[in-house]
This record gives sequence, structure tokens and C-alpha cells, in this order.
Amino acid sequence: MSSTELPSVPPTSVLPEPVAVRVAEGERLRSVRVPGATLTVRSRPPAREGLPPALFVHGLGGSSLNWSPLMALLDDAVDSEAVDLPGFGDSPPPDDGDYSITAHARAVIRCLETSGRGPVHLFGNSLGGAVVTRVAAVRPDLVRTLTLVSPALPELRVQRSAVPTGLLAVPGVAPLFTRLTREWTAEQRVRGVLHLCYGDPSRVSREGFRHAVQEMERRQRLPYFWDAMARSARGLVSAYMLGGQHGLWRQAERVLAPTLLVYGGRDQLVGFRMAQRAARAFRGSRLVTLPDAGHVAMMEYPETVASAFRELLRDATDPSDEGGTVQPDAQGDPGPSADIGGPTATTETTRG
Repeated sequence: MSSTELPSVPPTSVLPEPVAVRVAEGERLRSVRVPGATLTVRSRPPAREGLPPALFVHGLGGSSLNWSPLMALLDDAVDSEAVDLPGFGDSPPPDDGDYSITAHARAVIRCLETSGRGPVHLFGNSLGGAVVTRVAAVRPDLVRTLTLVSPALPELRVQRSAVPTGLLAVPGVAPLFTRLTREWTAEQRVRGVLHLCYGDPSRVSREGFRHAVQEMERRQRLPYFWDAMARSARGLVSAYMLGGQHGLWRQAERVLAPTLLVYGGRDQLVGFRMAQRAARAFRGSRLVTLPDAGHVAMMEYPETVASAFRELLRDATDPSDEGGTVQPDAQGDPGPSADIGGPTATTETTRG
């Protein structure tokens, strides 16, 4: 194997027994086998029966844990589940080693088809935002509403602070970075992630920081962690290069579901300037801008995001059907391979 190649992913059957992931109070984990992958799904029982289903999809390097704060706040509004994408969280690598946006979108679609819960209120953050945009474009029958928090959609001028993350896509960089940072402690890594992803890292509680360190220690024991990171970053960059009907912005224009867009003014990974372009691309969308938030507003200001979603849910719900809006039937393939008083939120609604 040359120095520019990524290490191969060992078969799932020979992977070491992973340390148990954290399960927040009131949550449950289960494994779901879909064609090509085994997915871990985190669920939170709803406050009452009959609530419409929701599915949450995390970003690069994240997991279903990223959605726990928001899921807890919405347990009286939706029946929540969050999925660990293949190779992330508690989900093992995909059978074929494919970490493209198309493959991740296909995994989400198969998860929804296997569970029979669709159509759902679909949420995505960062890379997960790109994934669910593709899902909503090609399978509108599976999506009631779409909520995107700092979605990773193509930018012509990438922010300087996002360059190191993008470099993971370059062959050889991931193993080089692993060697160069071998002496870094889990605490040092977590502090770096928090400063990159939060507008104000001090909003993370001591308990939250401790949990993040424990999760980082768990991930570092997984032999495929950096491989999944690098290949997913490469898949995202490849998706940025696609044109025509498979381009992410073109697919954003095809989304029929009512859409909520959430952007943070201090986001170091997704340019705040992209908020207006997204608002124009997603027809009939509403845009919430949080000047003090970073890249993970659903973790930093969960109450604000929950409040914005409740408004979307209220306006999108058909009074004759508590389950929500009804989307036209469609079939398709994804394409080629804190507190509400904290930020001052600005909301805009576009009509299209």
C-alpha cells in the first residue's frame, strides 16, 4: 500500500469490541440492518402516541448524540429517531467502504424504508444537511418537512477555517495527521473541535465536556475512525464537483417539502453568506439566522432551533391530518456514486 492510500477497512467481523456509546436518559439504541450497512438508531419515546415521526442526521465526525438536546425538547411534538451514518457513532463501516454523499443518502432512504416510518420530518446538520437535501430531492414521498442546520452545500469561496477539514479529502493527509497528532490527548482534541464548531465554547457545561472527551476516547479506539472521516470528506468534496441534475444546489431547487434553514453568524465551517443563497434555492423556505451561533446551533441553542421548528411544523401541518403535509409520490435514486434568550434570531420567509 502506498503512502497516499487510505488504510483498508477491516471486515466488521474482526473489529475489536467497541466501548459502549453514551445513551442519554430516556433514549434507546437499536441496530437496524439495511442492504449494505448496519445502522445504529437512537430513539426517544414521544410524550404521547400518534405524534408524527422525525429522523435526524448528523454531520462529519458527529453522531446521533449531536441531536439529543433537540430531541429532548421536541418529544411532545414529534416521534424522534436519530441515525448514526455508516462508520460514525455506533454504526460499523459500510459493507462496500463507500462514504459518498450518494451512499449516505441511500443508507438514510433504506433506513426509512425498512422502518416504514416515512414520510418524516427530516433534519440534517453539515454533511448530514447535504445528505438529507439529496434524500428530499429524490424521494419527496419520504419527507414531510426539511430542517437544515448549517448544511454543507457547495461554496465557491471556502472559509479559511474550513480548509483543514477539507484537506482530509486529500489522499495521504488523514494518516499523516494521525501520526502528527499521536500525542494529543482526547481533551486537546475536544477543545479544538469545540472552538471550531461552537460560536461560544463556554456554553458547553462541564458535564457536556466530560461526555465529549469520553466519546472522543471511544472513537480513537476504532480502527476505522479516520478512514470514515477522510472518505466522507472526500465524498463531500466530490459532491461539490457534480453538476447537472445531481448537483446539490440543483437538487435543493427540487425539494418540495417545507424547509427551515438555520445558519450561525460565527460558523467557521459553513459560510454565513450562504444563508441567502440557500433561502433562494429552497422554494418557500424560512431562514433563521443566529448571529452568535457556530456550526452546531442545535447543540448550542437547542431551544431556539426547537422553537423555529415548532413554527414550521404548525404552518406545515394539514389540519385534517395531524401527521403533517402530504407529499406527492415519487421514486428515485440519490444519483451518482442552551436557552432561547441567548441569541437574537432573525427569521425570513421566501415564497416560491
